[in-house]
Amino acid sequence: MFGEFKLLKKEREISKNTLRDILKNIGKTISIMDLMLATTILREEGKYVQKGYREEYLEIYVKFFIMRVKDINEDKTDYKDNIDKKELLESIELLKNQNQENDDRLNTKFPIIYTIISLYTTYILEEPIHPVGTPFPGNLKVTAEDNTYYCPVKENNKNNPSAVCKFCIAEQSKL
Repeated sequence: MFGEFKLLKKEREISKNTLRDILKNIGKTISIMDLMLATTILREEGKYVQKGYREEYLEIYVKFFIMRVKDINEDKTDYKDNIDKKELLESIELLKNQNQENDDRLNTKFPIIYTIISLYTTYILEEPIHPVGTPFPGNLKVTAEDNTYYCPVKENNKNNPSAVCKFCIAEQSKL
């Protein structure tokens, strides 16, 4: 999958349409069975989420994963903007490294789904990777206010090498 992104290094500028088309090509390889397996992985990982908000958390994540792949595959928007090439390539490298670390997921398309959703959400839609409403411990959630997104855990994960918070557009919530 990451081979398709190598072509971006040669581009002087990267348009949203170019990235969207690459993500769509990758997204077309994801079947319903792949999405079902990804849902199973999310539910398995959800066992470690605090019981008080586990179901809400899983509902948002499962719905987000399934629907976002559909959104990518059906996106026909003609985007006019370019993407910050350096930032995008750094994000792709981070996701590539994360995918290599998660050996238990390598036999599934979960890493592919995670990658295309993260890139599409951030660079095409310019939305936070965790959807608005995603709950976190302490009864905190990702929120939106005046076209700015806020995440209650961004600052805590800024130095986490396996967190996508580094390139997520959300700002730290005011706690």
